Amino acid sequence: MRTRTMASLACAMLVVAGCGRGPESRWNPLGWFGGGSQPQTLAPEGGYPTAQQDARLPLAHVASAKWEPLYEGRLLVVTGLGATKGWWDNALITEQAMPRGRIRPDANGVLRLRLVGHPPQPDTFAAANPSDPARDTITVGLTLSSSALASLRQVVISGANNSITLNK
Repeated sequence: MRTRTMASLACAMLVVAGCGRGPESRWNPLGWFGGGSQPQTLAPEGGYPTAQQDARLPLAHVASAKWEPLYEGRLLVVTGLGATKGWWDNALITEQAMPRGRIRPDANGVLRLRLVGHPPQPDTFAAANPSDPARDTITVGLTLSSSALASLRQVVISGANNSITLNK
């Protein structure tokens, strides 16, 4: 009895799926829960944000860069200095558009990064005073997985006035 019920249910589903105008038909069970429309790409609408879309400005000076070991990769630690006091929301961003968390070097094994941040608000104490290298250093980090490090030869970190090259 159970076998006949399942067989008749399967036949009924095939008959109903064949009715109408294919996948657009509301009688087609394959399209009942939004299964009829599938995305063509996994990229976000409008594409990945690029470095040019980032409103942050390059910091004046990249002071140092070093590797710190992690369990599943390495941590890139970069120290820089802004032109004035008060730089905020500092980060390392790639020069080429890449998805967050999936950073890869180019075909030559070089990863190009920029040290960026937001300057202080104009007409403030921080904007009017130059930064002090002893007190106003900015340190940021970027985690790179073992898979990203596999094809990496070197990292180039650039600021507004200089750049540093760090070999793997």
